[in-house]
Order: sequence, then structure tokens, then C-alpha cells
Amino acid sequence: MFFASTTSAALVGVRPHPVRVEAFIGEPKNTFTLVGLPDTAVREARDRVRSAIQASGYGFPTRRVTVNLAPADLPKGGSAYDLPIALGILSAAGIVPPQAARVVAVGELALDGSVRSVSGGLAAGLVAAERGLPCIAASETAREAGAVPGADVRVVTTLTEAVEVATGRTQAPAPPPVVADPDGDVPDLADVRGQFQARRALEIAAAGGHHLLLSGPPGAGKTMLARRLPGILPPLDEDEVLEVACVHAAGRRTRLSRTRPFRAPHHSASLVALVGGGSGMPVPGEVSLAHRGVLFLDELAEFPPSILDALRQPIEDGTITIARKGITVTFPAVCQLVAATNPCPCGYRGDRKRSCRCTSAAVGRYRRRLSGPLLDRFDLRVQVWRPDADEFLARPGEPSAVVRARVVDARRRQRLRGVANGRLTRAALDALEIEGDASKLLGEALAAGKVTARGFDRVRRVARTIADLAGSDAVGVEHVAEALTFRGQW
Repeated sequence: MFFASTTSAALVGVRPHPVRVEAFIGEPKNTFTLVGLPDTAVREARDRVRSAIQASGYGFPTRRVTVNLAPADLPKGGSAYDLPIALGILSAAGIVPPQAARVVAVGELALDGSVRSVSGGLAAGLVAAERGLPCIAASETAREAGAVPGADVRVVTTLTEAVEVATGRTQAPAPPPVVADPDGDVPDLADVRGQFQARRALEIAAAGGHHLLLSGPPGAGKTMLARRLPGILPPLDEDEVLEVACVHAAGRRTRLSRTRPFRAPHHSASLVALVGGGSGMPVPGEVSLAHRGVLFLDELAEFPPSILDALRQPIEDGTITIARKGITVTFPAVCQLVAATNPCPCGYRGDRKRSCRCTSAAVGRYRRRLSGPLLDRFDLRVQVWRPDADEFLARPGEPSAVVRARVVDARRRQRLRGVANGRLTRAALDALEIEGDASKLLGEALAAGKVTARGFDRVRRVARTIADLAGSDAVGVEHVAEALTFRGQW
């Protein structure tokens, strides 16, 4: 036999694509050619594969070897194709039975023939489940692939073992199941002293998936509050775990956890780091890595305005499309934007204990760094003041578990509507039940210029969440009134 093909996988954006690894043994000419848009790491597979085959006791063909990674117009990167290339060559040369190539394989080969874990296990598991083929990989990669329901995944440690498993001569073990603690290492909300309004805003944000802006002087606890938001969010369900894992796998990371992502990029991060991109195959940025979780921007006013404005569209639409020469990919970006900022350059404007040293001109320049359209996208805007001594000495507040129970109950009501309140469309908001006095109060706020047209819908979304937390079917005047208190200026 002079031709054989096996299967591997590649992620394009967050979509797994099967990669057909074709091997052909040609005329007596000792060469090894690798085609199919490989990057440097893939091209270097020629030396790794040759050494691994010889170290495993197999003879490497002394004829012309050509390997094609199809589809040829899809860029290939990384060392995950070593194992399927080796299986294809051995099968095409007739050194091992042809069924050795009838698998989905991913793995890097060491020079001694051992198989190393690589990123890409999730894509391989998805392709294997879709095609009904067994998947073989090293331990960590197999563990990731084994998280896919219906995938038949086997753990191998060497090329020889991979051949034995692929031909059915040996039964390799399945990877251990993925067990994730829903709480992870998220800090508890009970650590926060005082801050009743900020804690309430945090609960509403969690219950409805709303964007939240915390403004206040240094030491008030803005960052402390934001980092406790994942602890009161509902854990990811099985489908969401895979969805989030695919995004992280596209960024060459491994993430299998029920805890919602929490991303906190520094204000010096570049535009590509925030929204995604890069050379070659585009990778997700922080706004996508926070998918189904929280994107926290600390010191919001220190971010370049151009970067903040670039975040407006993906935060609003829940997706971001990145176009590069020869390829266009779309990444999901359904996340909660939580931001913290000082009210002025020195940070103490309005503080009850320290005087602000900033001039009016300096404050104006500082605040102009945040555009009106960006600020309008925050459903909840809260002033956070430093706690006094009595609040520090008071008993701890409610722990995260208690608050999360209310949040989960509110989210359960929202699932009947098909989407979290933070993403309700205007048509969906118009169809929801609202009491006459509540509608009148909303109209008065709009007429007085207290809210914009976009803010009008955001107040309605927040009021609906407050009603859900209260277990009310209709939005009442008290729910609208509370929602309006969170539209204050920063």
C-alpha cells in the first residue's frame, strides 16, 4: 500500500474542523515533503516523526514521502499533527495494518517515540464524536477530549502503543472524568464589610447579566467587590463548559471548569490583546476569553479611549469578527462588563475624609477619557465610598452561597424568556408586564432627561431583574424606582 490517510482536528475560531492527514509513498528517493499550509512547528514535524518512528523500532521508508494536511487552504499550526502523520506514514508504507490510520489522533512526538500532550484535545474529541471514530492522545489532551459527550477517547504514551491501540491489539485506558468544583477559588462576598448599595448592585448584576460600573476613591473596595462577582453567578452548565472551553482552546489554553471565567486585563493591554487577532490564525482576546463570565476593567479611565471604544460593539452584540488575509473568524463575546474607576486623577473627589487636589480642568480631561456611548452601556452605575470604622467592625454580610441561591432562582425565571434580562430586546421588553404607575415613572424620567433612549431600555431591564429577585411577575413602581437609582453619574 502506498497511500493512507488518518484524521486530526483544528479549531477555526471556536469551530472544530477535521483535518485529513494524507501520506503517500512514492519513487525511490529519500525525501520527506510536508504540504498543506503548515507553520514552522508543523514543518519541523519531519525530523520529530522520522526520529520517533526509528526509535520505536519501525523502519522509516527510504522512498519519497509526501504528507498533505487537507484542506490545503486552512492554516495549520502547532505540533499536534506529529502523531497522525506518523500513523499515516507507517500505514501507507505497509509497516503497520491499514486500520492504524482509522482514528482521530493528536499529539506531539518526542525523539524517543513517546507522545506528549498538546492543545487541541477538545477539537479532536468533537471531531471524533461527530465521525464515530476513536480518539487517541496523551493523558492531558485525552482528558480534554474526554469532556465531549459521546467521544471514545483512549490514552497512549508512546507511538508503539498508539499503533497497538489503533489496530485493536491493545485496550488503552480512558481518561479520568473531569470533575470541577463550581466554586473554585473565588473569594467570598462575606469578606466585604458594609457597602450595602454596592452589594445590592452586584447581586442585581449577577441575576440579570448586567454591566456594572463602580466609581469611588482608592481603598473603597471596588476591586474587592468585582472579584467576588463570579462567586454569586450560577455555575456553567455542561453545554456552556464546552462552549467556554472551545474559546480558550482557540487561544491555545485549556479550561474545563464550571466556574465562570473572570478576566482582568491590565490597562496597558494592547488592542489585539483585548479584542483578539494576531498573525496567522486569529486568537481570541480578553473580551472573548470572558465569554459566559466577567470582563473586569480596573482603572477604567487609564485604558486608551480607542481601546475602550473598540469594546463597545462586541459588548453590545455578543460577538466579534476578526478578518485577516485569507481567513475570517467570529468569536463569541457574551460577557458581563464590570469596571472600576476613580472619580478624578487624585481619586478623592467627593470623598468624605480626604480633599480632592484636582483642578476642574484636570477632572474634565479625566472624565472625557470615557465616552458617553461607553458609559451608557453600563446598566448599573454605583458610587462606592470607603467604609467607616463601625462598618469594619460589624458582623460579616451574607456569604456568596446565600446570594447565589437568590441569583439562581432569578435566572430560572429568566430562562423561561429564553435570555438573561441584560440581553432582552426592545420588543421583548415591550411584551413584559409592567404596572401603570411604573410605566408613568419611566416616562417622567425619560422626559426629564434623566435617561437616554438606550438608557430607557436599560432601566427596564434592571427593573425586570429586581422584580425577578423579588419573585414578582409584573414590574412595579418600586422596582423602577430602585433601577433609576443606579443610573447616577460617575
